[in-house]
Amino acid sequence: MLAFGASMFFTDYSMAPGELGRALEERGFESVWAPEHSHIPVSRKTKFPGGGDLPKRYYDAMDPFVTLTAAAVATKTLKVGTGVCLVAQRDPIQTAKLVASIDQVSGGRFLFGIGNGWNQDEMENHGTVYETRHKLARERVEAMKEIWTKSKAEYHGEMVNFDPMMAWPKPVQKPHPPVIVGGAFPYSARRAIRYGDGWIPQASRGSYSEIADMIPRFREMAHEAGRDPKSIEITVWFPKQEADLMKRYEDLGVSRVVFNLESDKADKNLPVMDKWAELMRQVNG
Repeated sequence: MLAFGASMFFTDYSMAPGELGRALEERGFESVWAPEHSHIPVSRKTKFPGGGDLPKRYYDAMDPFVTLTAAAVATKTLKVGTGVCLVAQRDPIQTAKLVASIDQVSGGRFLFGIGNGWNQDEMENHGTVYETRHKLARERVEAMKEIWTKSKAEYHGEMVNFDPMMAWPKPVQKPHPPVIVGGAFPYSARRAIRYGDGWIPQASRGSYSEIADMIPRFREMAHEAGRDPKSIEITVWFPKQEADLMKRYEDLGVSRVVFNLESDKADKNLPVMDKWAELMRQVNG
């Protein structure tokens, strides 16, 4: 069965996270996702990947760990996920505690979607060097895994380094919440295979028109790297809303699809969710 999720930039003018979470759960959705931007610098060294001007919601986004905690508290079964958390801009020790804490508060319903980011100015304000962000993100993820799984954790990398330390709580999910790596094919696919439990590709990007065409190659890449392809869960981001395509994803072993909601109030978003719920019934029965 294909799981369905929804993503929203939570803002002070959108639906509240608890309200959206309840609406999604009532309609049978599996998950809600929140993106992250700590801020948006006025300068711009890198173009917006979506083309054109950067939408206002990017400037206005609330912290995902706060909004997702509110959604988790308001629901019983709905999974809550970062889509995506910019780990190259976050301290790994503090972020490990945040992830473990929200996993505890939600009763093991947290999905740790991560990305390495595109906004060079934003990263540099955090002291992150754009050219080495991928290595930094990998080491931070590896360090967090040590913190989540060891009573006395230590990590010694080129960019992240700490001696034995103790940090609680530990996550409910064992060994830890799934680390789901987002980004473009083939680069994020390689990162997901190296240190992820899942992969979040966009349904279409400049280099391909439909990610379904790329999934067999992704499975081959995983096998070539010594990973069991079935151990890496695939979440397709913002696909076309077509039942036949959803069934194709299911046949390819995709675990979930996530659709995008605008940062609007309930009167505009509830009919959209009803439409998606009907699509979900067509696909899953």
